[in-house]
Amino acid sequence: QVQLVESGGGLVQPGGSLRLSCAASENILSFNAMGWYRQAPGKQRELVAIITRGGRANYADSVQGRFTISRDNAQNMVYLQMSSLKPEDTAVYYCNGRPIFGTDFWGIGTLVTVSS
Repeated sequence: QVQLVESGGGLVQPGGSLRLSCAASENILSFNAMGWYRQAPGKQRELVAIITRGGRANYADSVQGRFTISRDNAQNMVYLQMSSLKPEDTAVYYCNGRPIFGTDFWGIGTLVTVSS
C-alpha cells in the first residue's frame, strides 16, 4: 500500500510563505501525476496544483503565480511552495498520487492556517 505523508503546515500571517512536503513510500515516477489538493471548512476538496511525470505543472486560478509545485524524483518527494498567502488559503492540504491504473492515493493532510 502506497503511503503519502505530508508535512510543513502551520500558522502563517497573511503575505507570508510556507513550504509543504509530501514523502512517498514508493517511486513517484510510477505515478502518472502528483498533486496537491485542499479542503477548507464547509467546502469541497479542490485541486491546487498538479505536476505530471514529465514535469509539466498546472495550477488552480486562485493560486497561479503564488504557489509552485515541484518534485524530487530521486527522493520521492513532492513540494508545494506557497507565497503571498491569503486567509482564504486556509485549509487542510492533501498530497495526491495518481497512478497510471487504479485509484488515487491520498495522504492524511496537513493544516495551513493563514491569520494575523
